[in-house]
Amino acid sequence: MRRFDCIQVAHLAIACGILVCQASSQTVDNAQPAPAVFQNPMAGDQLAFLSGFAGRAAKELARDRRFHALMKLAIPRTEFHYGRDMPLNDAWEGVLSGSKEPVVVREGRYVLVAGDEGPYLRGKGFLWFDMRDGIALGGFYFHPVNGEPTPTLAIFSRQLTDKALSMSQLPLEFARDESEWVRTSGAKVVSPRYFIPENGRKYVLVHDEDYCDHPENAPAPPQDACAALNLEGADADLDAATFITEAHNAANATAMTMNGILAGAGTYVGFSEKSCRSAANPARCRIRMTRERTQALLAQR
Repeated sequence: MRRFDCIQVAHLAIACGILVCQASSQTVDNAQPAPAVFQNPMAGDQLAFLSGFAGRAAKELARDRRFHALMKLAIPRTEFHYGRDMPLNDAWEGVLSGSKEPVVVREGRYVLVAGDEGPYLRGKGFLWFDMRDGIALGGFYFHPVNGEPTPTLAIFSRQLTDKALSMSQLPLEFARDESEWVRTSGAKVVSPRYFIPENGRKYVLVHDEDYCDHPENAPAPPQDACAALNLEGADADLDAATFITEAHNAANATAMTMNGILAGAGTYVGFSEKSCRSAANPARCRIRMTRERTQALLAQR
C-alpha cells in the first residue's frame, strides 16, 4: 500500500485537531496496485489559460468558453442523481456558477476549481487539472436523503476506463489537493465514495489509505483516532459496495426501490463486532473482515 504521509496527517488534522505535516515522502511496497491509466490527455495549449485565473473567483472561470470545452473533456456523460435525475455536468455547474471560491494554481501545474455549496442537499464539488500531464479529475459531494449511504462523494473523469479503483491508484498530487478540499469545504473526512469513469457508471472507490501512517519527521497520530478512521473507511466501502451492487452500478440509482439493502450491511457489521470481540486487536480484525466482505461483493459484479 502506498503511504500517503502528509495526506494522512491532513485528514487527521481535520478529525483530531492536529497539524504536523511539514514534508511528504512516498513509499511503495510490493502490494502497491498499478496506477490508473488516463486516456486522451489534454493538450497543453488547451489548459494554459487556467493559470491566468489563479486567485480569481471560480464563477469567473465558469463563464469562459474555453473552460466549458474542458468540462466536456473531463466530465463523463451520464445521468446522475442529485436530489433528482440530471446530467452530471448540470449538477456540477449548479455548484460552480455562483462560486466565490478562488481558483488555486499550485506549483504552476496543479489547478483546483471549487464550487460553493449548492442549492440543496449541501452539494459541493471541484475539478482538478494537471496541466503538464493533461489529465482531469472531479468530485461531487452531497447528502442524499432517500435512504442511500450518506453523505457521499463521487470522483469522476472521462479519461478513465477502469471499473475497479482504490484511492492509491489515483495521482498522489490529486489525493493531496482532494484532502485539502475536504478540509476547507467542510466535507466529511470519511464517507461512502465512488468513481465514475468514461462509461458513465458508478463504482466503489475503495479506501486503501492508512490513517495511522505519518511522516518520519512527525509524531504518530493518536492510535484510537486513526484506527477509528480506518474502520470507518472499511465500513463506508461495505455500505457503498452493498448499495451499488444492488443498483447495478447506475449513476442515478436511489434507495427508494431497494428496501432493506443497507440493513444487510448493518447486519454484517454486527456479525464482525461479535466475531472480533476476543481478538488481540478487535479493530484490526473488524477492518480485515469488512474489507474481505466488500471485495466479495465487488467480485460478484
